[in-house]
Amino acid sequence: MSLATLLEPLQRPLLTVLDTPVSWTEVLGFGSGALCVWLVARQHVANWPVGIANNLFFVLLFAQAGLYADAGLQIVFITLAVYGWWTWTHGGGPGSGTLPVRRTTRAEWAWLLTAGVVGTLGLTLLLDRATDSTVPFWDALTTALSLTATYGQCRKRLESWWLWIAADVVYVPLYAHKGLYLTSLLYVGFMTLCVIGLRGWTRDLTGARRPALETAETTEATEATA
Repeated sequence: MSLATLLEPLQRPLLTVLDTPVSWTEVLGFGSGALCVWLVARQHVANWPVGIANNLFFVLLFAQAGLYADAGLQIVFITLAVYGWWTWTHGGGPGSGTLPVRRTTRAEWAWLLTAGVVGTLGLTLLLDRATDSTVPFWDALTTALSLTATYGQCRKRLESWWLWIAADVVYVPLYAHKGLYLTSLLYVGFMTLCVIGLRGWTRDLTGARRPALETAETTEATEATA
């Protein structure tokens, strides 16, 4: 039995939205994607295996829709998910504790911006010349934004949520344009979850800094009275 035969049931229409058939692949991608983002917002390590499952569903979905960069992006996401899973559980090094939420440094912003611009331009040219993509720039842009956001997520950088929100702003109309209405709706939900995640991670970052600040103030007071 071939792989195509095994995957064929997932590609069958399950329901119709706005006169457009919605496949099992899109429905499963919707559910696993929503669960993944919710788990990330709660800083639950289970987001990584759930995210890998979501990536596999989206490989099929995006390849069928002609969004080749987004389909290939899912393979990169799986690799990053393995990396993120490890960093979240090891704190970025053997014997370390849980990875804390931090802000993105200037050096990280510099190379993320450079990589994002170069990646967007390079992918746009590749998709325009080597595929039948009808939206090469937008496909490339969302790919670059998603990769930079995922890196930040792997390292628990607070600003990764802003990058995800920027990507989702483009994803929603892009998927609707491609007839992927359920997935477009999913990304509206993603934006809401991103705002929740941003607020939650901000609270955690503020809470982590407060004891350190109080300790520093206590030390200064002790030294002043000594």
